[in-house]
Amino acid sequence: MAKILDSIKHLTLGRLLILLSVMAALIASLLIFFLSERIRDRAIHELAREDAQQTSKMVFQSLYSAMRKGWSKAEINESIQRLNANFPELQIRVFRGEVVTRQFGAMSGEGGAVLNDTELALALRSGAESMTFPDDESIRYLYPVIAQEECLACHTESRVGAVHGVIDITYPIRNLKVSFSVVINTIVAYTLLVIAIVFVLLYLKLRYLVALPIANLVGVMRSVTLDMDMSRRVSGSTWLVEIKHLAEYFNHLLQTVQEYNSKLEELSVRDPLTGLYNRRKFHEFLRYEIIRAERHVQGFSVIMIDLDNFKYINDTFGHPIGDMVLKELTAMLGAGLRKGDVLARLGGDEFAIILPETPAANGLLVANKLHQALLGREFELPVGKIRTTASFSMVSFPEDGKNEETLYSAMDVVLYKAKMLGKNQVMTADTEADRSMMTIFKQGDFLRNALREDRIEAFLQPIVELKSNTVMAYEVLVRIRDGETIIPAGDFVEVAEELGMAQELDREVFRKGLAHYAKIAAKNPQARMFFNLFPRSFNDIEWVRGIPELVLAAGVPCEKIVLEITEREALPNLTQVRAVIEELRASKIAVALDDFGSGFSSFLYLKYLSIDFVKIEGSFVRQIVADERDRVMVAHINGMAHEFGLKTVAEFVEDEMTAKMLAEMGVDYAQGYYFGHPALPD
Repeated sequence: MAKILDSIKHLTLGRLLILLSVMAALIASLLIFFLSERIRDRAIHELAREDAQQTSKMVFQSLYSAMRKGWSKAEINESIQRLNANFPELQIRVFRGEVVTRQFGAMSGEGGAVLNDTELALALRSGAESMTFPDDESIRYLYPVIAQEECLACHTESRVGAVHGVIDITYPIRNLKVSFSVVINTIVAYTLLVIAIVFVLLYLKLRYLVALPIANLVGVMRSVTLDMDMSRRVSGSTWLVEIKHLAEYFNHLLQTVQEYNSKLEELSVRDPLTGLYNRRKFHEFLRYEIIRAERHVQGFSVIMIDLDNFKYINDTFGHPIGDMVLKELTAMLGAGLRKGDVLARLGGDEFAIILPETPAANGLLVANKLHQALLGREFELPVGKIRTTASFSMVSFPEDGKNEETLYSAMDVVLYKAKMLGKNQVMTADTEADRSMMTIFKQGDFLRNALREDRIEAFLQPIVELKSNTVMAYEVLVRIRDGETIIPAGDFVEVAEELGMAQELDREVFRKGLAHYAKIAAKNPQARMFFNLFPRSFNDIEWVRGIPELVLAAGVPCEKIVLEITEREALPNLTQVRAVIEELRASKIAVALDDFGSGFSSFLYLKYLSIDFVKIEGSFVRQIVADERDRVMVAHINGMAHEFGLKTVAEFVEDEMTAKMLAEMGVDYAQGYYFGHPALPD
């Protein structure tokens, strides 16, 4: 059964034609056989009736002639016996009617035969002819003898129309059936032969006119699908207009797809405005050039060009004029390069050039030559003559980078340096500071990828109430997941601030930290969440003011949030920071002063800022068991904070002795590895 179902699933058009032809031929044969049997039986019956009727009339005429001559019963019986002898296959019997029996007497055994034969008795009474089939090999015909006017001369007691008797003939139909069967069978055989020929011709026509062209079309489709060979076309001719049109339209479709594919392929590697290679193709060329340079142990140079103040041209003259400038610049750069050099537009007003087999000194010469050519160039445009300048960065392989990542970082750093030093100049990576900046840019790429790939995590570290030793809050700490490795904030905080990515990280940590609140509240409904903002995030006052709305949108009560700030946030603009803190506290968001005691101005902020918590600098807490001076500092900070009505939190608590000593001093809360490491909530 499974094989049958599998065959049906994989039924081809050729197999379908064969199956339909065989089924049609079989059904036609069965119908012809059935109908031929019916026709044969009916024809045989009709022929037998006519033959029996003629024989009966002949017997009647013979007997009637004998009766007219006045033959006796014995002579008539003798005549019947002679007829049966001459026609051995016939059985002829004569039965007298009631009128004749009364006048001349009955035949021997006639009465009993009539009583036992209802059909015979009916024929004698009604005078109606009848034909029956006693078996499959014979037919019985009852022929009534009806009195005529001339019969009354002898049968004086009779009348016209009376039944004088019945001639009973049993007639064999074997010979008739055999001969007619031959005729029928011959006709059936020829009919089946004609049907078979028709079906063979039909199969061949359908196969070569329909199945093979469609199979050819399917083959081309398979080749196009599996091999992506758009050059294939459906070949061959057919008489069927529909299939011919199908092949033509499919070929036209392939041609159209091939043209669009070529255009898309070109667009995927070419910049549509300038016709130069795009960033994607430039990456491929750079990768290839690195492999080639490593194989042949030789260097090459890369130049990056960024137009200065190009936005001014677009804003002043419009983007169409800006596009013309880019086209003119493309032509100028191309004219100054060798045939094997690769020129690409990376996007916007940024271009890059790969100079194969070109050492750093020669690469710098090319960069200076292009820079000077641009300085002396005026672009003739519909709005008049326009001048523009550009910043050039030139790096080389392998001096400034031994792979794609380091080369890109070097190009970005050198271009950044050119922009920072006044633009319109050519720069190279020639100092140790540039190398350090490359490392920062590389880490910046890592941070950008982590943000784009959603690998920023919000870990939670418990803050414990020392009196009850219960968790009262969690500090939300930023981490980056790199595979199975978790990177702590200390490894990337400075880079994030240096590259201006601090706010993005803060926003992401806020989003994910607030998403953890439901799990925290389910276990500890009283717990708060402490968020430690990057210093530069606090410069965006409007974003900080929007924190209450952000918290409420996440379904978290504002009174469950504590915002930590340090001296670096408060110092630049104390008045503005103070106003923002008052707005946050009005929204029921608490504020904690982090790293208290680390700066000279820490105590001053207790006077001017309205805060709720003081977090004691961990460097004082860590050594209080062994260092008397640290104990004095912690006790002094704790006492002063309590005098101002503030709660204190000790950081970097890493052992039991430190925790006990803090509790004895009256510090309210503590956090550190002793109470728990930062981790995702369960």
